[in-house]
Amino acid sequence: MDEFERVKSVLKENNVMQVLCAFTDVRGYLQTFSIPAREFLDGDAFETGIGFDGSSVRGFRTIEKSDMIWMPDASTLKVIPWTDDPIQKSAIMFGNVYEAWGNEIADCDPRGYVAKRYEDMLKAEGMSAIFGPEIEFFVFEGVDFTRLSWDMWVSPNGGAGDSWGPPRVMPISPEVESGYTIRPKEGYFRPPPEDTTVEYRNELSYYLEKLGVEVEYHHHEVATAGQVELNFKPKQLVEVGDAFYLYKFAAKNVAAMHGLYATFMPKPLYLDNASGMHTHQSLWKGEPFSGDAIFADPDDEYMLSQKARYYIGGLLEHAKALTALCAPTVNSYKRLVPGFEAPIYICWSLRNRSALVRVPMYVKKPSAIRVEYRGVDPSCNPYLAITAQLAAGLDGIKKKIDPGDPLLEDVYELTPAQKRELGVGELPTTLRDAIDHLASDEVMHEVLGSHILDAFMELKIDEWNQYCLYITPWEFMKYFDV
Repeated sequence: MDEFERVKSVLKENNVMQVLCAFTDVRGYLQTFSIPAREFLDGDAFETGIGFDGSSVRGFRTIEKSDMIWMPDASTLKVIPWTDDPIQKSAIMFGNVYEAWGNEIADCDPRGYVAKRYEDMLKAEGMSAIFGPEIEFFVFEGVDFTRLSWDMWVSPNGGAGDSWGPPRVMPISPEVESGYTIRPKEGYFRPPPEDTTVEYRNELSYYLEKLGVEVEYHHHEVATAGQVELNFKPKQLVEVGDAFYLYKFAAKNVAAMHGLYATFMPKPLYLDNASGMHTHQSLWKGEPFSGDAIFADPDDEYMLSQKARYYIGGLLEHAKALTALCAPTVNSYKRLVPGFEAPIYICWSLRNRSALVRVPMYVKKPSAIRVEYRGVDPSCNPYLAITAQLAAGLDGIKKKIDPGDPLLEDVYELTPAQKRELGVGELPTTLRDAIDHLASDEVMHEVLGSHILDAFMELKIDEWNQYCLYITPWEFMKYFDV
């Protein structure tokens, strides 16, 4: 049975009425529109695709070139498991975006033009890559952006004495408003009843499994107010991007069913840990787990091959430009600061979570050897951000970029002089700085292509300019009496 026939069978067997046709804009926002299932059962949607207005999608086309085609990827069809009402029964399917008439892939499509292109290039060279992102997010009962709270928890002095922190927007969460309060930075692995998210995570895990996203484990994360993490099994480049969006889609919808809000904003809480998306990755000859593990060398003291070291060298070499794609919002840079387990120093290490690139040391076998890039957060477009990481690593292998010896110390504890002596650089500290580094990185230009590069930079410069014009509550608190 070919994929088209399989899809038709699934749609019929599950009495699906509507299909959500999914793709993403350049920023990374999921876009969907609904098509009656009959168009895939009896119509020609698989052959001709579905036309839409590309000028209404951020980063796609201007109005005079707005006709575009969404072409379904039949292998991605999933029945949405939480819709049982016969009128609402729906499925979701990803697709790639083509130019008018559907003759060629559009160079504005992150999935088809960037991620799939690189996956196909890797396959043509007899290799594959797998990625396992650790996606963190928050679950709130509500948030009122107009409500500012003054409290002792957020004092820069830790609440000592009468030192109060500046006002902050405080989301509504039983973890900060009940008797079992989780203090800032003390939420990691907390059990119920302090952890109020267990039942939500169990339900989300159940639905993700139904969507083909196999969860390995889940837990409360470090921050208070409902920070969680569910990790799924690694996947290849296009599929991991699809899984990322299924993860977000399910997390938000399951939360909404319970009157909750799931947010992937990197840092919603002042002076508490933020949400990252540490991305584990490895290269293989042939198919993952059935071929040879390129990153593994059983004779090396760290089980790490020379190619793995060069791959790390490429990640470090391109780290500043990568940051624009991996941490693409103004808010991302509130995460990339010392003291909150987020990487800001450009170096690599073993086991060491203060480094930008970490080599996990859990299981000593070739199939478990991998590289973890920690400078990513869940506001990114994974088709762009993860492909860019792969391209940076492959550039390191191609050019034999030596990353030097691993730094085995806590980087946060090193003095500026020690960091200079060890050649430890720093990631950009603002979105504007990161964009400037992206603009001058030729490898990133090749990854994105000229259209996505220009569109991404235009969108992000506009975002930065809006932020610079805004007067924040902090400024009133700090300067009104000047």
